[in-house]
Amino acid sequence: MHAWPASEVPALPGQGRDLRIHDTATGGPITLDPGPVARIYVCGITPYDATHIGHAATYNAFDLVQRVWLDTKRQVHYVQNVTDVDDPLLERAERDGVDWAALAEQETQLFREDMTALRMLPPRQYIGAVEAIPGIVPLVERLRDLGAAYELEGDTYFSVEADPHFGQVSHLDAAAMRLLSAERGGDPDRPGKKNPLDPMLWSAAREGEPSWDGGSLGRGRPGWHIECVAIALDHLGMGFDIQGGGSDLVFPHHEMGASHAQVLTGEFPMAKAYVHAGMVALHGEKMSKSKGNLVFVSRLRRDGVDPAAIRLALLAHHYRADWEWTDQVLQDAVTRLGHWRAAVSRPDGPSAETLVDEIREALANDLDAPAALAAVDRWAVAQEQQGGTDMGAPGIVSRAVDALLGVAL
Repeated sequence: MHAWPASEVPALPGQGRDLRIHDTATGGPITLDPGPVARIYVCGITPYDATHIGHAATYNAFDLVQRVWLDTKRQVHYVQNVTDVDDPLLERAERDGVDWAALAEQETQLFREDMTALRMLPPRQYIGAVEAIPGIVPLVERLRDLGAAYELEGDTYFSVEADPHFGQVSHLDAAAMRLLSAERGGDPDRPGKKNPLDPMLWSAAREGEPSWDGGSLGRGRPGWHIECVAIALDHLGMGFDIQGGGSDLVFPHHEMGASHAQVLTGEFPMAKAYVHAGMVALHGEKMSKSKGNLVFVSRLRRDGVDPAAIRLALLAHHYRADWEWTDQVLQDAVTRLGHWRAAVSRPDGPSAETLVDEIREALANDLDAPAALAAVDRWAVAQEQQGGTDMGAPGIVSRAVDALLGVAL
């Protein structure tokens, strides 16, 4: 599966700072010091309703991570998956009377187009669950051979008790885990499981559903969590720098994935930091496919909204915050974009050396994009009210905003 084209990242004078970011597993900030190649895995979409603002906010956060690392003169090895076979996708295809594979490809392509328009830097590997199946089956078989998996009526489950570190990503109690498992794709009430929280590794073939050869597991399809584990281990290995996604993935997805990987490898932890973006609401409720209260990037673009304004609307909120999309949020972003473009269109202006440092410092401090935007606002106000004599300043500001914030002026 291919990703989307990369936009050029302008080179800036000087060098950025190491990223200090909030780690869900420890509950506090940590400073990451990757080697020459920083490694990040971000969980991708299930392609049946793409791309809504909640998606865009999440991928914007991890695009900033890439940009901060690139500014430190590192390379970035970014991997993202596409869950192109899963129950929600199959249910949507059946509801709409369409082929599930065609629906997945259609929505994945729309996602690519939206990411391109928003200037999100693409992953080095963009891997679908279906194409990862040949690598998933041996991992499930290995977990079974290690005594960490068991069969129940043809399905194969992971035993959470096989991982002594289980629970160290989310730090939730058993009752909270069970509730979230039921809400987010698990089956805690299924009779016969060793532990209600045990997640599916391999689902045996069911009539009317797609299935693949699972070797000794029989025909079927992979569970949700093992998909990401197989892709991450194949391309990044253990101990990569960031495991990222929305805050709704903390449990069960990232908790279970960490346990799968840790049992498979005997190493801990799977990732140095678990980083999660907040949720976006509309009319007082979290945007969700089940509720249908979604604002789509593609529709905004069709309505003539500049993608740079959409990106500025996302950047106006700290990535970890839960926030609400409103017409005013978008209008504020449109106004800001116009103000910035007017400021950099002049032939000279106030010095921008301090501004570049301010943007770098803000982003290195747990991706504080609102502080970075406020710094650019101050420069733009100074440009409007006082002007300046630095002939290179508007160009430096334009390049910095593009390189570090992904906004083309």
